[in-house]
Amino acid sequence: MAVNHDAPVNPFDADGDTGAFLVLANAEGRHSLWPDFADVPDGWTTVHGPCPRQDALDWVVAHASGLLPR
Repeated sequence: MAVNHDAPVNPFDADGDTGAFLVLANAEGRHSLWPDFADVPDGWTTVHGPCPRQDALDWVVAHASGLLPR
């Protein structure tokens, strides 16, 4: 597969492992890592953070009950 070098950079990945992240949850019990600099979207609530990316991932692994919504 060819790499498109003209594709825009994903701003959520810009800070990589150095930025602060939130763990969000929605009413269905789904979780998402979210960069601290971005506004939390409607329908989502912060349940952990801000913290380093790895801490956010560790929180999801410890607290999320699965991939399927409630």
